[in-house]
Amino acid sequence: MPTLAEFVAAAHWAPGLEPSLRQRAIVETVVRPAPAGSLVCRKGEAVEHWIGVIEGLVKMANVSVDGKPTSFTGIPAGGWFGEGSLLKDEPRRYDIVALRDSTIAYMPRATFMALLDGSVAFNRFLLIQLNERLGQFIAMVEHDRLLGPDARLARGLAALFNPHLYPGVGPTLPISQEELGQLVGLSRQRVNQALQRLEQAGLLRIEYGGVTVLDLEGLRGFER
Repeated sequence: MPTLAEFVAAAHWAPGLEPSLRQRAIVETVVRPAPAGSLVCRKGEAVEHWIGVIEGLVKMANVSVDGKPTSFTGIPAGGWFGEGSLLKDEPRRYDIVALRDSTIAYMPRATFMALLDGSVAFNRFLLIQLNERLGQFIAMVEHDRLLGPDARLARGLAALFNPHLYPGVGPTLPISQEELGQLVGLSRQRVNQALQRLEQAGLLRIEYGGVTVLDLEGLRGFER
């Protein structure tokens, strides 16, 4: 697992910061463990931190008034989230749940605002980040309405390999079939069937405890 300093240094938003701002980000950010199944943050609470995933995997989720759970997206190691709620200064609109034992970085609101006020490069990063996130959620609506289970899994898996949102992800993603099922709303058995089909199509390779992507563009465009 990287140290906090290494995690920050690897972030897309860090290289353009003045050294003093980068050091402040490291010093003022708090690191906490999040055991599998625990809440990293809760819907309805005041948003006081920008949050990064140092190690592990979390999901953005919600529960409807009738008790139906919905998963929006997964956030693997290297991802940061919550900037929209910080900028709008509104209560959090979703739960973040650890799918496995994870290590989480919490950057205080004051630190985040100092970066926003003091760095043009950080502002540019946030514009790209918000645009990428918007595109991700528009695509999710399309997938849920128009695509079958195999294609939903292909697109959902491809979304975890967004190089801007999740720069820490390499070609092999350590993720279980159960975790994939929780992210795309499929049973473990149905995920297994979809992965087998995608492997036969030459788009990925099923590994022990993970998936290696062989054709990312093929996954993004898979429709059958």
